[in-house]
Amino acid sequence: MPSDARKIAYLTTIDIFQDLSQPEIQKMDTALTMSTCRAGKVFFRPEDATEVLFILKKGRVQFYKISPDGKKLVVDTAEAGTVFGEMALLGQEMHDTFAEATEDCVLCVMSRFDVERLVMDKPQVGLRMMQLLSSRVHRAEKQLEALAFKSLSARLAALLLELGAPSGGDIRGYTHQDFADRVGVYRETVTQTLNEFKSAGIIETGRKHIKILDVGALEELSAV
Repeated sequence: MPSDARKIAYLTTIDIFQDLSQPEIQKMDTALTMSTCRAGKVFFRPEDATEVLFILKKGRVQFYKISPDGKKLVVDTAEAGTVFGEMALLGQEMHDTFAEATEDCVLCVMSRFDVERLVMDKPQVGLRMMQLLSSRVHRAEKQLEALAFKSLSARLAALLLELGAPSGGDIRGYTHQDFADRVGVYRETVTQTLNEFKSAGIIETGRKHIKILDVGALEELSAV
């Protein structure tokens, strides 16, 4: 499939564009840049000043901050279909935040001018964008609240439930360091806690693989 046709096909499957006609989608095609991003690439940094909006079509992205002592803290993750970026127009800011592809990604990029034009022409598209951005902010706030008020066991149990939900409790592709970055502790501490979960018969572990055996036990732990 030619690249232009592939981009149009991607756009037609994105929820926020569901109200656009095929001619409108084709018109947007000329205003959007579609790019691929390999896993491990940091494609947005705090010093980036350009206002752009990213639409994640494929892959997974993590957002993290670096503390003054160099410690990494993942504040949110984005799955396919998510909208994010630096754009005051939509109340979206990424101050002091890095965006890194944790899987190979396909991204559509919109400039401020193109977003303004689209929102003016199709207000319902702007509304859907704001709803997606609002839900991401809500998730980030919940994670920061958990860091402040919940124990490590509770945070790790909640994270395992979140990651295991789409796959029936089968979590693949995450290292202990990945978990540590998400819950705000050192890798060794995560390893120790996972071993405790394993000894209690709550999970099974393998190389970049965790199988949840007792969802109820994790739910109890996540509430502590």
